[in-house]
Amino acid sequence: MQEVYDFLKKAGTYYLATVEGDQPRVRPFGTVNIFEGKLYIQTGKVKPCSKQMLANPKIEICAFTGGEWLRIAAKAVEDDRVEAKESMLEAYPNLKAMYSATDDNTQVLYLKDAVATFSSFTAPSREVRF
Repeated sequence: MQEVYDFLKKAGTYYLATVEGDQPRVRPFGTVNIFEGKLYIQTGKVKPCSKQMLANPKIEICAFTGGEWLRIAAKAVEDDRVEAKESMLEAYPNLKAMYSATDDNTQVLYLKDAVATFSSFTAPSREVRF
């Protein structure tokens, strides 16, 4: 999992895919954090992607850096604990202008049953599960 986290941090921006009805939805994200041994992402509950993940928690993440790409298939599980939100906001202090660990909007989700696949044009693909 640490390798996946490091890759996402190095990439800076990754793309999160959700489903709305029968339509895939993809958007850029940048938050990633490890808290209590789980990999977390963050969004706002008022955003469509939050509603999409609650309706269908199956997501995919894709990132690219240094000639290698990463795809993660996982289930996004909401963690509404203040401590989990505080950990994310400490990792991204610039978010504190928009979010608070005690507001009704901040949402953190951890990735469950994740399968991360590292790929490139020069090496065989390899999987990391967490």
